[in-house]
Amino acid sequence: MNRQIRLIFFLLILAACGNAPEQKTITVPAVEMEKERQALVDTFVFKEEYIAHHFDFPVGKPNAKGYYNAQGFTVNGHLGDDWNAVTGGNTDLGDPIYAIANGYVKFAANFFGGWGNVIRVDHQLPDGQSIESLYAHCDTILVKKGDWVQRGQQIGTIGNVGGLYLAHLHLEVRDSTNMSIGFGYADQVEGYLDPTRFIEEHR
Repeated sequence: MNRQIRLIFFLLILAACGNAPEQKTITVPAVEMEKERQALVDTFVFKEEYIAHHFDFPVGKPNAKGYYNAQGFTVNGHLGDDWNAVTGGNTDLGDPIYAIANGYVKFAANFFGGWGNVIRVDHQLPDGQSIESLYAHCDTILVKKGDWVQRGQQIGTIGNVGGLYLAHLHLEVRDSTNMSIGFGYADQVEGYLDPTRFIEEHR
């Protein structure tokens, strides 16, 4: 390949890189997520019976009987609560997981990695505020995206991500409902709420 051809080849690569739709791939998901969030807020107007007036615990309903919070919010940078049966080990594998309040299932699938099966539910409070609850490491999922659920309805079962952990439910509550799934741990807690405190304050 002579020098001229190499130069033309280099310029073609450069042009291709310059035309790459960088901005589109970065901004479109955020825009689409905001559109979906707004559409959901609007939809709750026509689904008044699914407004979240009250919240319960996701295990041992309604008061987490037989369970304890093994790792609470902000402990070691934890962004949620880890609910385990008081009997320990994998004794709670397959136990029911319940929706903490009325809401709309916006995600229900295997996220792989350390998350395993994940369910994400959007809730609208009577004052119009949007809240999200996230249920991770599920053994089974009993709902699908687009379902409307009620407080105390079983939505899945407790899992251990194929033996990666001892069985438990990782529960997060967020007041920013358009965030990515995240990592479960972080130094910054903006957008996340203390699940136990929130539930207790909204019984």
